[in-house]
Amino acid sequence: MNLADKLEKIKVKYDGINEQLSDQKIASNREKMISLTKERSDLAEIVEVYAKYSITLKNIAGNEEIIETSDDRDLVLMAEAELEDLKIDKEKLEEEIKVLLLPKDPNDDKDVIMEIRAGTGGEEAALFAGDLFRMYSRYAEIRGWKIELIDLSDTGIGGVKEAVFSVSGNNVFGDLKFESGVHRVQRVPETEGSGRVHTSAASVAVLPEAEDVQIEINQNDLKIDIFRAGGAGGQNVNKVETAVRMTHIPTGIVVQCQDERSQLKNRQKAMKVLKARLYDLELKKHNAKISAQRKLMVGSGDRSDKIRTYNFPQNRVTDHRIGLTLYNLSNIMEGQLDELIDQLKIADKAEKLQATE
Repeated sequence: MNLADKLEKIKVKYDGINEQLSDQKIASNREKMISLTKERSDLAEIVEVYAKYSITLKNIAGNEEIIETSDDRDLVLMAEAELEDLKIDKEKLEEEIKVLLLPKDPNDDKDVIMEIRAGTGGEEAALFAGDLFRMYSRYAEIRGWKIELIDLSDTGIGGVKEAVFSVSGNNVFGDLKFESGVHRVQRVPETEGSGRVHTSAASVAVLPEAEDVQIEINQNDLKIDIFRAGGAGGQNVNKVETAVRMTHIPTGIVVQCQDERSQLKNRQKAMKVLKARLYDLELKKHNAKISAQRKLMVGSGDRSDKIRTYNFPQNRVTDHRIGLTLYNLSNIMEGQLDELIDQLKIADKAEKLQATE
């Protein structure tokens, strides 16, 4: 099937969805309406580009006809000049269409569970993990997403040993999936008197939330411990056993939640994290079977990969997967991640396109 046939097939499908949406019987079925509206939204952009592509092809054919049949020299020269521009437009539209036709990651629309853990570097690593938590929290705020804290282990002086939280909103996994990996920081710690630059690291995991139909957990495979939530002392210590630790015996995965005062809510949150981790585990197994190691390591989610370096003395951020360096670290730490994430998306699409050629 050539490109034009593929596009026409999509256009027919899009028109069919519009007809269904105007049907009163379907309009009364909320679930069907939501499903069809989403499907139409997914097709809308490519249908719009196809319309431009069709007009461009007609204009090319019209100009070629003028060149072949007209006796008016001036008209032929105008048609030839316009034809060159039209052919350039045609090539650009074809590239855009190829990108739009790439299979969409089915997880892109999912909400996520994010986990940030301090790595090598002691207290400075914990402070950096705290900075990353604030960076992603600020980014979520800018994007209009909702963040819900699940578990937080802090150092008491601004550092974070571990932060687990959910992020919900529009296309959350699609925008955050490239953040999985080891983030390295180079800066002078506040405790460093000699002004020497230290290097430390923190790991980030971005897990798409699993739906109940995707992950089933046998209750016999779970070991559940209830304990008192920790804190900084005094009134912050929970005197009732509400914190929950879940161990999935077959995989050895352990999750805990102590953010809520209710044991039931902590159980629900812990289960959400456990399902996300099990779903992520299944995704990794599946991807390992069907694809070779990708050169750019974009979106692999492998936490052993050093993906990015934040150099504070030089106000520089370097993403090692695509060789991108930006000199706006202060803005990035304030949650302005769009430029970084957009470049990672472009690189990912370019690599996928190359793989299809």
